Amino acid sequence: MNYKRILLKLSGESLMGDKQYGIDSERVAQYAQDIKAVHDKGIQIGIVIGGGNIFRGLSAEKSGMDRVQADYMGMLATVINSMALQDALEKIGVKTRLMTAIKMEQICEPFIRRRAVRHLEKNRVVIFGAGTGNPYFTTDTCASLRAIEIQADVVLKGTRVDGIYTADPEKDPSATRYDEISFQEVYDKSLNVMDMTAFTLCQENKLPIIVFDMNKPGNFMRITNGDSIGTLVK
Repeated sequence: MNYKRILLKLSGESLMGDKQYGIDSERVAQYAQDIKAVHDKGIQIGIVIGGGNIFRGLSAEKSGMDRVQADYMGMLATVINSMALQDALEKIGVKTRLMTAIKMEQICEPFIRRRAVRHLEKNRVVIFGAGTGNPYFTTDTCASLRAIEIQADVVLKGTRVDGIYTADPEKDPSATRYDEISFQEVYDKSLNVMDMTAFTLCQENKLPIIVFDMNKPGNFMRITNGDSIGTLVK
């Protein structure tokens, strides 16, 4: 598969590396090198990062915080992660733009679809922060939405697991990995790929998803080369 434009979704937790909290600079540097290698091939890249390594809105709601307030705090956490990745990319010579759904003029641009596409066409990596700008929507939903808006060829969901399994491989050693699966099968088997809003957006817009292990250096490049790693949902 020759990808011209992709949307990479990273979880906030993945930025922790082996830490319990926050940002592991070595992990962010590894991600930046992997992204640079793919970018140097001429592939246009948009990125969405979660904020779970800093703040999780759902967890805060369970402890009594107002859900809307907690979700906005989570959006700000994604901006901190986005700035860390932007810094790592620019240190190794990759031109970037950070665009957010909440206005923060001193540190980033507001998200405007046409401008985002123009940045991509000018060979800049575009990082989308602050989710969709709305409470009750996850960064998975933001990734699906931005991918559709910029007309990406695929959503690449980089996780710490190397694909979608019949069960949680960290709990069930007999779980087996799917190489390819349909959207309907994921629904029927209640497999946890993305939240349902994000997943349905991809299905309705015929946007394929590949779930793969981003923590293994070189995997991002292998995916874009068409190697059969991870799980393709189509």
